[in-house]
This record gives sequence, C-alpha cells and structure tokens, in this order.
Amino acid sequence: MVCVALLLGAESEAQGWPELDAGAQALAALAQLPVALRNRAPVLVFAATQVAGVWYVSLGFWPVVCTFGPLLALYTVASARPVRVAVACAAALTGLWLYAGAVSESQSPLSVLAQALLFSVVLVWFGALARRSAELTRQLRAEQAARARRAVADERRRIARELHDIVAHHMSVVSVQTGLASFVFDSDPPTARAALGTIAETSREALDELRRMLEVLREDEGPDGGDGDGGGAGESAAPMPGLARVDELVARIRAGGLPVALRVEGAPRPLAPGVDLCAYRVVQEALTNVIKHAPGAATTVEIRYRPRHVEVGVTDDGEGVDSDRVAPGGGHGLIGMRERAKLYGGTIAIGPRSAGGFAVRLTLPTSATARGGEDDRRE
Repeated sequence: MVCVALLLGAESEAQGWPELDAGAQALAALAQLPVALRNRAPVLVFAATQVAGVWYVSLGFWPVVCTFGPLLALYTVASARPVRVAVACAAALTGLWLYAGAVSESQSPLSVLAQALLFSVVLVWFGALARRSAELTRQLRAEQAARARRAVADERRRIARELHDIVAHHMSVVSVQTGLASFVFDSDPPTARAALGTIAETSREALDELRRMLEVLREDEGPDGGDGDGGGAGESAAPMPGLARVDELVARIRAGGLPVALRVEGAPRPLAPGVDLCAYRVVQEALTNVIKHAPGAATTVEIRYRPRHVEVGVTDDGEGVDSDRVAPGGGHGLIGMRERAKLYGGTIAIGPRSAGGFAVRLTLPTSATARGGEDDRRE
C-alpha cells in the first residue's frame, strides 16, 4: 500500500496537484503503514491513519494518495468492533473526505459527500458481515467442542456400564462358588469340583466379554491391530450376549445354589443387537443383585415376546433387603439398568413387590429406536 501510494503520488503533477516533496511522501507512508497493526488495535490504527491524512490534506496535496490506509482501517474496525464504533469511525472518515473536498475545491460538496457515504457504508456493511461470520464460527467451534465432550462422557458412561455388568456379575458368581467350594472341599468333593468348574466357566466368559470390549475400543487399529496374544481374535469377534443366552446365564446361577426358574412366552425371534444386549444385561444385573442382597431367594426370570415389544422380568421372594436395593443413588447397577432402558426407548420398573421380595420389569420396543422418558415406578 505504501508503494502504491508513492507511485500514485508521482502522478500528482499530471493530475494538476503539487508534486510530493519529502514531507508529503512521509505523510503518505504514515497514512498506510499503521494498517500492519490493524488487527491488534483497530481503532488506534484508524485514528493514526486519519491524523496522517488530515495533515497531508492540510498541506494541499492530492487527497487520493492517502485514502487507502483509512479505508482498510475502517473495514477492520467494522469487522472487529461493535457497530456503533464503526459508525463513529465512518463519520470521521466522511469528515476527512469533506475536508479534502473543501480544501481542493475540485469537486462539488455533494459529489464528495456521496462518495464518502458510499465507501463508508459498503466498508461498514462488509466489516459487520465478517464480524458476524467470525462470531458464528466461534460459536460453531464451541458447540462442536461441547458435543465432543458430551460424546466422550457418554462413551465413558457406556464403558463403565459394560464393565460393571461384566465384572460385577461374574465376580459375584465366582465369589459365591469359591465360598461353596471351600466349605465342602473335604466333605463333598463332587460338589466342590462342580463349583470349581462353574468358576472356570464364569471366568472364561468374563474374559471373553472383556476381550470383545477391548476389540471394540481398539477397532481404530484395523484388522491387524490385535492385542498380541495370538489367540484372542476369534473370540473377540464373537457377538455380544443376548436373550438367546439367558438360559446359560440362569443355568450358571442355578449351579451356584440360587433357585432360578426361566419362563419364556411367545416365539423367540432375532432382536436389534442393542435391544438384545440391553435385555440380557438387565437380567444379568438383576440376578447379580439377588446374589448380593437376597442369597438363596427363589427367583423367576420371565421373557415375553410380544408383536411390537419384548418384556423381561426378574422377581424374587427375598425378605428384609429391599431398602438396600433401592437406596438413594441406586448404585451403578440400578443406574445402568435405567440408562439402558432409556437409551433404547424402553420403560423399567424397579422396586419391592407388595407380596414381598423384589422385582425388575423391563419393556423394550423390538427396534433400536430410542425415545425420551423412563418409568422408574415402584411396585
């Protein structure tokens, strides 16, 4: 801009204006140079260009030479400061143009005023658009960052829920079976061996499910990004459990000494993977709670396949433990069941039964469509 101004100043004499001397050239440069700092101090830079321009025009030289710096400075003010500040600067620039027209007397005041207003309005308008665009960009980035944080938090909750369901259930079974095996180790070796077999089977299943979770978490590594053990790929690729494996779950719990009955109504059919896993996890967590809070209670698991939904229920006749199982906060297990039901558009009722004992009843639509709302009713 300095070079253009000086080259244009060299044509002053040809345009009928005095030739620029050293002082005029310095003022022309001073009217352009401050714009290099316009993004740091837009208003101050605009004021500096205005002062240099007024000084230059007062000496009687061609005003056009000093117009570039103030115009760019005005646009920067409009793009970085509120509209009222930009309008004030535009008024100052218009005054400079009117002053230049009055000093030169080469153009009519109306023509000079029209040009000044046109340039000022256009620059302020485009500067305001640029400022609005920058604000929208910042808002968009903030919203994207917030969504990313929410996604990370949701994923952490999902992983915590899965780990709780896997570890809490299997470790509860292992704990019960370990106690049984140690109790009858000398007096009833066959029962002890059966308990040890259940411990081994439960441990393997827990490891398989943990491998599947790790495979999901490391799926970004690609097909060759295994865990290095050389033997877990096939197992980790296996599907997550669903209602079709509830009978295995019940058999394992029953082998641990808990009387559990399984009832299935309707024709079993494939469900959406998320819905199937949700139903299985709720049954698993409910049985785990029975082991923890009502050991030995007669328990019934019911699965009903309806045309548009599936119902799952786990009831027991345990006594004197209901207050622990529905305590404020509910623990990770109850929270996880409620979150799963809400995620897949289902309803869940958790609480003590009027006839005694405890019940968990879940209703899920037979699709993965989630809807808001959740029923945390007490029976």
